[in-house]
Amino acid sequence: MQASILQNPWRLLLAVNAAVIAGVFVHKIQLPPYVPYIHLLVDYHFGFIKRALIGAIVALFTDKVPVWLVFALAGATWLATLGLYARLFQKTFGLTAKTLPLFVFIAGSPFFLKNFMHTLGHFDIYGCALALVLLLLPAGSLLFVALATLFSIVLVLIHHIHLLMYVPTIITIVVIRHYLAYGCNRTNLAFGAIALAVVAALFFAAQFLGTMPVPEADFVAYLKTRMADPSRTSLLQFSYIWYQPLSKEVSDTWAWMPHNVLGVPVFALLIWLHTPLWRYFANLIGALASDLHRRLVIAALIGVSLAYLVMFAMVFDYSRWISNWAVCMFLILHAVKMLPAARETPPIPAEDRNTNIFGLALTLIPRVGIVRPF
Repeated sequence: MQASILQNPWRLLLAVNAAVIAGVFVHKIQLPPYVPYIHLLVDYHFGFIKRALIGAIVALFTDKVPVWLVFALAGATWLATLGLYARLFQKTFGLTAKTLPLFVFIAGSPFFLKNFMHTLGHFDIYGCALALVLLLLPAGSLLFVALATLFSIVLVLIHHIHLLMYVPTIITIVVIRHYLAYGCNRTNLAFGAIALAVVAALFFAAQFLGTMPVPEADFVAYLKTRMADPSRTSLLQFSYIWYQPLSKEVSDTWAWMPHNVLGVPVFALLIWLHTPLWRYFANLIGALASDLHRRLVIAALIGVSLAYLVMFAMVFDYSRWISNWAVCMFLILHAVKMLPAARETPPIPAEDRNTNIFGLALTLIPRVGIVRPF
């Protein structure tokens, strides 16, 4: 029995991952180092501003926002993301003994669900959840492109940095699932170009026109009227971000760069621990039936990665950015699997000793973090 578990430990690793996620949740609730509460308070009371969509939706249902609502909304979104990913994996690969190592490497990655649990209340997970929806829906009509455009607009209104974080992955999913699978014609190409222009224009409006138009003292005073407990003023300490210009964000990032760049070797190690997964992804791309598909997928991977490099130069939440980059790679892997293949790609071996070691290491790492590793 013990020898069997050592040779094929994937069911055990799946159970350990579940326990680790529960532990991360308990730690997050008991010792929250930062509660992203303010985003639930900010709405369009003073006109169009950036980062206000979630707060505006909350304002439709309640005038006073309790702190626990951060965890309630974030927890519900996390559970929805878990359910969407489980359904996607079952649809794409099937959940069997042969595919279980792949499931553990993705779902059990410290970049993915475990880190989303650690960053409860942050906006990153919304991009992942909406991309998962697009991977599950039929993609044969322009309605699919329209829905992807709507999702991109929603993400930019939640936070304009999504233009770099998840919109490139959504574009990749649309290109793979609609344009490559069903072909290009004048109508869908024109529709796609208009959609890109609309999303880009919204981003520039949010970035350069979405600054709060009233003095910060008036803004904070309004936020206090939305708080269930106005005495907890420490939760409003980040109100300055609605006034901070892009130049200040970039200068702060580069000022912290010498310190934060020390985490790069840790990020490189975490990426290396996913080697069996990256090898499978490369084999999946190599097995595509069309040379054009291969070239476009590689170009998309480069494009998504370059978008994250731009983010690295602008905002210094490096642990979140590298985690979301990895999640985007996981999402694109699923999209690539949906393309026609010339041959079957062998699954990640379930009884390979090195693969087992990598899987165990990733399982035991609880999360990556927000700014610096762990």
